Amino acid sequence: MSEEIKKPNDMLKALISLFLGSALLGMSAIFVRYSESSPSLIAFYRAFLALPFLYLWVLIEGKKIDLGFFKNKKLFLLFVIAGFCFAVDMSFWNWSIEYTSVANATLMANTAPLFVSFIGLIFLRHKIKPEFFLILLLAMIGVSLVILSSSNKGNLNVFGDFLGISAAIFYAGYILAIKSLTGRFSPAQTLFLATFMTSLILVPISLFETRDLIPQTMKEWSVLFTYALISQTIAQGLITYGISKITAHLSSLILLIQPLAAAFYGWLLLNEAILPIQAFGGLIVLTSIYLATRKT
Repeated sequence: MSEEIKKPNDMLKALISLFLGSALLGMSAIFVRYSESSPSLIAFYRAFLALPFLYLWVLIEGKKIDLGFFKNKKLFLLFVIAGFCFAVDMSFWNWSIEYTSVANATLMANTAPLFVSFIGLIFLRHKIKPEFFLILLLAMIGVSLVILSSSNKGNLNVFGDFLGISAAIFYAGYILAIKSLTGRFSPAQTLFLATFMTSLILVPISLFETRDLIPQTMKEWSVLFTYALISQTIAQGLITYGISKITAHLSSLILLIQPLAAAFYGWLLLNEAILPIQAFGGLIVLTSIYLATRKT
């Protein structure tokens, strides 16, 4: 099954949406760092607290939540896959930060475009030009320079790295499921239902970690609420719209803006230095994205 960009104007809208969404998503590590909750509970509240805002988006679109998808086994399975993959992705990535360096966890998680491309090519028969993989390799080199040149590397841990790369695999599954669902539902409907499934799946995962499910301070509620609004509602909303308009593999490549944005926020908010080699890596990523949008 091939993917096609619908209209030339859709490309520009999708690029802007994915760029802005990825830039906002780059703040996720900061919210996780400031939160006092367990890794999976942070992920649960990110999804759960975003639901009212996402439902409002559905209403603004003039749509409604069509529960008829429950009767369609294929659509229901796709939503379950999307929710499960996203729930595991967020939990694994949050856990990976506990066991390995933030740099390594971020690098492993950002290998998702590799899995999106190979799964799409081998199993879903997406048409991907050979030169795209060369551009993707160039982008991954750039991301590696941005992340591994960071002064905040911390300690390395094989289990933490495994969790990070596992998160990437599940995020790839989420992107591919979302791409398929936006062919049937609007971006708002898709994200609301996928986020609803995600929150349901995260309840037992959170209970496995802790029995203290209710944050005890206003500070923690503020962090989780802002996290849900920025990362899940606005950022994932923009990303879902972008994915609905262009191919999954190109979308996933553009999402590599996220570690660049994270480095910028670290400099702006946490007084972390941006080294020349990181700036060079960022330039490589941006160049790769430009080449991908022009050549593939």
